Amino acid sequence: MTGAIENGDWPVFGWVDDIRPALAEAVAAGKQATLATLYKVAGSAPRGPGAQMLFTREPNGDIAATGYFSGDCIEGDVASHAAQVLDDGQPRTLHYGNGSPWIDIRLRCGGALFVMVERIEPDEEAVHDLLRHARERRSCIWNSDGLTRAVSEGAGPLLGVREDPVHLARRYDPPRRLIVSGGDPGALAAAQLGALGQFETILVRPQGPQQPAPFAVSQYLREAPAAAIARLGVDRWTAYLGATHEDEHDLGGCLAALRGGAGYVGMIGAKSRARGRLAALEALGATKDELSRLHLSPGIVGLGKSPWEVATGIIAEIMQALNPARERA
Repeated sequence: MTGAIENGDWPVFGWVDDIRPALAEAVAAGKQATLATLYKVAGSAPRGPGAQMLFTREPNGDIAATGYFSGDCIEGDVASHAAQVLDDGQPRTLHYGNGSPWIDIRLRCGGALFVMVERIEPDEEAVHDLLRHARERRSCIWNSDGLTRAVSEGAGPLLGVREDPVHLARRYDPPRRLIVSGGDPGALAAAQLGALGQFETILVRPQGPQQPAPFAVSQYLREAPAAAIARLGVDRWTAYLGATHEDEHDLGGCLAALRGGAGYVGMIGAKSRARGRLAALEALGATKDELSRLHLSPGIVGLGKSPWEVATGIIAEIMQALNPARERA
């Protein structure tokens, strides 16, 4: 069987960091999949331990890939091993770079990468538990020795590893989510960049047009931001950006997001409005701790004032705030 990666000349599959949506598609289609986990890195590497790729076989025999490890140094070879694991079900541990048995595969950055590849069945209880935790927005730990898998509740480091033989405990957090309220060019730019950045993006536009947004988002809602947040719920993996420029909506949305424990809360507006907005939120009952977590005039200073420049700075700030490496769990 071929291990050629589908559309390998244009590896946009590497844009995806979270393999769970692709895994959910494979499960829905009744497909077996192979999960590859980067479990150890020696020296420099584009990705750290815990990075993952998912592979499925297409009807023409090619391998569909999601995720990346090295920026095209080893992905093709990992896909070949993934095809073998799909066929025989036997997990493999792969060693690339310094000390590797495959001296013809060179890593441009030096160092060494260690990968475990395992076959996933669509009816496995652990797989359904993993996807259920994602839907319910709860963290969990995927425990695997390559042959048997189980999912447990809880937090911890992104990846725990025991070797000889390899056993992985990989943490999965709820998918990153971005709620943007507003309908001007800046709000729309932020929503589109969020969607392109792999956020589960929800665009809220109170009494907005009936037709959906002209770009893909997870949901488009026409209700007040506070009402949408109350219904959706927020958590520390959720960012909220108020950009309606109407205090009735932006203040209500920010207060609901702050009280819900959102990981990032921002409100676009002139700096001259900041003092009045803080006073209004305090009058509505916001505590000093909640207000200290509010980003007024959010984003990176100095990028420019066009919608895309402003949105780029805000999305970068949100990515930093929701980065799993910042977790203290």
